Amino acid sequence: MNKKGKEKLRNLLIGAMLTALGILIPLIMPVRVIIGPASFTLASHVPVMIAMFFSPFMAAMVALGTTFGFFLSIPVPTIWLRALSHVLFVLIGAYIMKKKPNLIKQKMKFQLFNFVLALIHSLAETAVVFGFYTLGFAHMDSASLFNLLLLIGIGGIVHSMIDMNIAFVLANSLSKAFSIDVFENAKRHFTQNKKVKAI
Repeated sequence: MNKKGKEKLRNLLIGAMLTALGILIPLIMPVRVIIGPASFTLASHVPVMIAMFFSPFMAAMVALGTTFGFFLSIPVPTIWLRALSHVLFVLIGAYIMKKKPNLIKQKMKFQLFNFVLALIHSLAETAVVFGFYTLGFAHMDSASLFNLLLLIGIGGIVHSMIDMNIAFVLANSLSKAFSIDVFENAKRHFTQNKKVKAI
C-alpha cells in the first residue's frame, strides 16, 4: 500500500473511532442537563470538533455518526435534529481551518473563530427548535418557546466554546504523537514564513 493509501486508511480508522466516541459520550456521560427539548451533554461535541482538525469530510461523517448516537440515547426528535444541524457548523469550521491553519497558533484569533463557530452552531440549533414548534410538530406557548430559544441560543454558545477548547487541547496533545492535518499545515505555514523573513 502506498503512502496516500495508508493515510486514507488511517483517517478512515480515526474517523470511525471519533464516531464511536461521539455515539458513546451521550450514552454514558454523567453530566447532562435536559430541559424539555434542550439538552447539554458535557463533551458531546468534542469528537466531531476533533474531526474538524483533520478534514471537512471527516468532520461531516463524524457529525452524522454522533447524530445516530443521540438518536440511540435520547428519545427527543428535536435533539436528533439539533445534532444533525452540526453538519453545517463543522463543515464551515473545518473548511476555515483547512484554509487558515495558522489560526490554531494565534490564541485571540482562535477564540474569536471559536465564538463565531459557536454562534453558527447555536443559531442552527435554535432554528431547528423554532421550526419544530412553529411548524406544528409540537406545541408550546410563545413565552415558553422564547425562553427555550434563549436557553438553547446562549447555552449553546457557551457549551460549544467549552467543547471546542477541550477538542483543541486534546487534538494539540495528539498532534505531538501523530499527524493531524491542521497542525501539520500550521507547522508548514510557520516554517515557510520563517524562511521568507530570513530572505
